[in-house]
Amino acid sequence: MIDEYNIIETINMIKLHNLDIRTVTLALSLRDCISEDINRLCDNIYKKITKYAQNLVPYAEELSDEYSIPIINKRISVTPISIIGEACKKPDYIKIAKTLDQAAQEVGVNFVGGFSALVEKGFTKGDRLLIDSIPEALAQTEKICSSVNVASSKSGINMDAVLKMSETIKEAARLTKDRDGIGAAKLVVFCNVPGDNPFMAGAFCGIGEPECALNVGVSGPGVVRAAVQSLNEKADMSELANKIKETAFKITSTGELIGRKLSKRLNIPFGVIDLSLAPTPAVGDSVAGIFQSMGLEHAGAHGTTAALAMLNDAVKKGGIMASSHVGGLSGAFIPVSEDAGMIEAAQNGYLRFDKLEAMTSVCSVGLDMIAIPGDTPTDTIAGIIADEMAIGMINKKTTAVRIIPAAGKKAGDSVYYGGLLGSAPVMKINNLSSTKFVQRGGRIPAPIHSLNN
Repeated sequence: MIDEYNIIETINMIKLHNLDIRTVTLALSLRDCISEDINRLCDNIYKKITKYAQNLVPYAEELSDEYSIPIINKRISVTPISIIGEACKKPDYIKIAKTLDQAAQEVGVNFVGGFSALVEKGFTKGDRLLIDSIPEALAQTEKICSSVNVASSKSGINMDAVLKMSETIKEAARLTKDRDGIGAAKLVVFCNVPGDNPFMAGAFCGIGEPECALNVGVSGPGVVRAAVQSLNEKADMSELANKIKETAFKITSTGELIGRKLSKRLNIPFGVIDLSLAPTPAVGDSVAGIFQSMGLEHAGAHGTTAALAMLNDAVKKGGIMASSHVGGLSGAFIPVSEDAGMIEAAQNGYLRFDKLEAMTSVCSVGLDMIAIPGDTPTDTIAGIIADEMAIGMINKKTTAVRIIPAAGKKAGDSVYYGGLLGSAPVMKINNLSSTKFVQRGGRIPAPIHSLNN
């Protein structure tokens, strides 16, 4: 029997509260593209991507029209390129990046993720060459995203990699200073990176992944906010959590439907649903707005971390009941530039850098899309990365840093990217020196609970 209420509710989720499929991401292994010859490697990469992804965009748009559900981004993630390129006699990672970009242009996707390296325990030759090439690769391409995993709960924190990435971030921002440092906005540093994440800039096709798979990222902060607002103001925390769980179930069910339909049309396996609440700069589509609906005056008020912890947990519990294959990051994102409420909180001084760091202990990712003064020393950036990696390592969770040292800008200025990347105020950071600590190098040992096998 058709339930009229459920039909109307779904329509309202889409039309009034910004429910969407944030991304469908084709994860594609490039391991069979490896060659000693760089030209042959690039040719193999181009042919494989254009073969497997040729119908991704048109089929996704067909489904979007059929079900009247917006599918915002179509993306590709590939095997970490540091692995793919290091077999060449004369590796040229810039050439590989440009090949990926050309293939992305050809099939019409928004981004390609996987210009990546996994260095939590140390570097290979290919890792070093790739990391050295990241700033130039991001400056010379439009659709490439890059990520580097520098820590894990099993291996500890590679402080040599942390320091190297702080230099890389600053150079990526410098080379794209005419675009407010957008190179750094497409670069993320991870602890405990997942290999099936469909969201950029951290998506790549992990070593344990199949030849290809379709991973789906759903989103709906506006839907959750509306659901919370529908409750009586005297509803207790258990009622609040249950309402969020019910809503997350509905959001995830929508993503599961679209993901399975699209994977069937593409004739590739369905991978995972990433049920992260990914906000946008649109009014009403804000994780910070959910906090206000819960009863906080604004994001940044005392109680914000507790509210985020409950939100994250309820989203996971609701989503896991709607799909047997939940993966990726799955939780609540708190990117400053991509969330209208977070932008407002940062501009008004309600949300400071230290509070954001505290919130990352319970959120889905970490310090995300935060602009900082362009003259911030690389050692200070390394200290910021090390702190965030420590939160992930100790808590056995994924954490990340995506910050933009905006060249020529100081605290109180703004950066603007448009689209989903939005805009952000340049935030003030602690000016105390981290130099002697981060310059020690080496590896911070893994915690005792890593010995759990």
